[in-house]
Amino acid sequence: MQNIKAELKTIIGKILNDKILSLSTEIISLKESRDSDSKSSVGDKYETSRAMAHIEIDKHERQLNTTKQLGNEMNKINPLKISETVEFGSVVYTSNGNYFIGVAQGKIDLDGESFYAISLASPIGKAMFGKKIGDEIAFNNQNIIIIKIR
Repeated sequence: MQNIKAELKTIIGKILNDKILSLSTEIISLKESRDSDSKSSVGDKYETSRAMAHIEIDKHERQLNTTKQLGNEMNKINPLKISETVEFGSVVYTSNGNYFIGVAQGKIDLDGESFYAISLASPIGKAMFGKKIGDEIAFNNQNIIIIKIR
């Protein structure tokens, strides 16, 4: 039997690593561009260009740090752990779709099934937290039944 949790964790890890690589490459490119700009005769234009580059670098560095933190959170998930209640790291099958409680990464298709990678801080994550198989939650004017937890 395949370990859905391990596969989902691997897919999300790859997504996060790709984002880290992309952001790191973009930061390097922005720094090289900023540092290679020559001071033109119009000093204000040069300073404005450097300031704009600095803002973009800061924005990308914040995104990079956030993405690294998400990766660290994902590393805490034990793919072999099966719990009785919905918690961080759970794969939850419901009457209204399947969820992977970890970090928010949207819809992931795996082996013909769709899973929504969500965080516990999301509204649906908060509603599911601590629930067990057979429990029903009301969310967005729908009654959702928890069918299985992995």
